[in-house]
Amino acid sequence: MYKYIKNKELKLNENRFIAVAGNVGAGKSTLTKLVGEKLGFKTHYESVDTNPYLEDFYKDQSKWGFHLQLYFLSQRFKQQHLITNNGFNNIQDRSIYEDVEIFAKNLYDSGVMSEKDYNTYRELFHNMVSHLKSPDLLIYLDGSIESIIDRIDKRGREMEKLVNHSYWENIHKRYDNFISKYDKSNILVVNIDEVDLLENEKQLDELCNEIKKILKLKN
Repeated sequence: MYKYIKNKELKLNENRFIAVAGNVGAGKSTLTKLVGEKLGFKTHYESVDTNPYLEDFYKDQSKWGFHLQLYFLSQRFKQQHLITNNGFNNIQDRSIYEDVEIFAKNLYDSGVMSEKDYNTYRELFHNMVSHLKSPDLLIYLDGSIESIIDRIDKRGREMEKLVNHSYWENIHKRYDNFISKYDKSNILVVNIDEVDLLENEKQLDELCNEIKKILKLKN
């Protein structure tokens, strides 16, 4: 159900920062909300409904891919800059690292984003993250691709439901590769095939207790 991967030693008495990672539909926003409320963390969500490029991107990735990634990068930087400086414990729906290592790289590898645009994007990313606090914990929502696609279908966003399943399968594989190399923080893997935080309050309590132990939070 849970798997803990320790990459860093945490310092005591610091404000904590959790980033929540996972494929589209994995349940990042739900976990962010529930854990944030349970632990009293400031919550930060991905700009989806207000994103001016997302619907256009799903219709024409070649035309709008670069614009979409720049928008997400800008929004994520503003969030993480606030997280770095606000003096609170924070939890964020999707990390800035996923933008560059999964979504932008996928566009470049598939020929949708040009090498010139991709190099410009990566340079901007590296300049940005040098000014930001890294997460203390990355919670990765893992599970079967069947669960991911089922959740996307049930969520009912028409622009997502129109996307070929091979796209989500490709992103899913890229997440596995990303997590295997990620070393910016400790990782807590949550299996979404076995955990339902909305319907099972005991599992939410178990997860929050695990988080408190990892982050050395006071009860």
